[in-house]
Amino acid sequence: MPSLSRDRDLFVIDLGEDENRLNGEFVDSLEACLDEVEAAAPCALVTTARGKVFSLGLDLEWMGTQGEAAMDHVVRVHELLARMLEIGVPTVAALQGHTYAAGAMLALAHDQRVMRADRGWFCLPEVDLGIPFTEGMSELLAARLPYPAVHEAVVLGRRYGGAEAAEASVVDEAVPEEEVLSRACERAEALAGKDPATMRTIKQRLYARTLAALRAPLGAVSVPALG
Repeated sequence: MPSLSRDRDLFVIDLGEDENRLNGEFVDSLEACLDEVEAAAPCALVTTARGKVFSLGLDLEWMGTQGEAAMDHVVRVHELLARMLEIGVPTVAALQGHTYAAGAMLALAHDQRVMRADRGWFCLPEVDLGIPFTEGMSELLAARLPYPAVHEAVVLGRRYGGAEAAEASVVDEAVPEEEVLSRACERAEALAGKDPATMRTIKQRLYARTLAALRAPLGAVSVPALG
């Protein structure tokens, strides 16, 4: 489960060292971490993980046991993405490992991304899995991925290594494994003094369409079609 640590004005969320899939308990824990960060603003936030995986996205196996409540979970994940996108503190995702599907969307909802250069993939594989994105997810991807990477990543399901992701501006920087977290922390700390209310308002206005789509009512979508 995600855990939170703090060093002065810098918070670090550690997603864990497993597949870090977004099930109910995982989202509960991540939301609690964000509550603490927002209460301490102004500050900065880095989100990372340990091991070979940053996050592999939604926990579809768990969602398959939830019946109609699976749709409620998608609403919660949408709100989590919206919250990260509009949060009034600078955010940097430190991608030390594989970053897939909704895990990639969570990374894109951060202000910046630092990725390991030599190993690990950034990928939105839904097109190859027969899993269309929700409208809210599509809006997030269109807003946060640069052209032409947005088409390659979302429509064609291109898989990016760290160096390729940096070259395509999917991530801001690709560095050796041992530098991923430290470089992300350097980026976040340099931005930690920004006014929370101002930053939040700017984000809300800049991403108004995306936030509205993420918070719009969901249609009837089956669990395999959630991403």
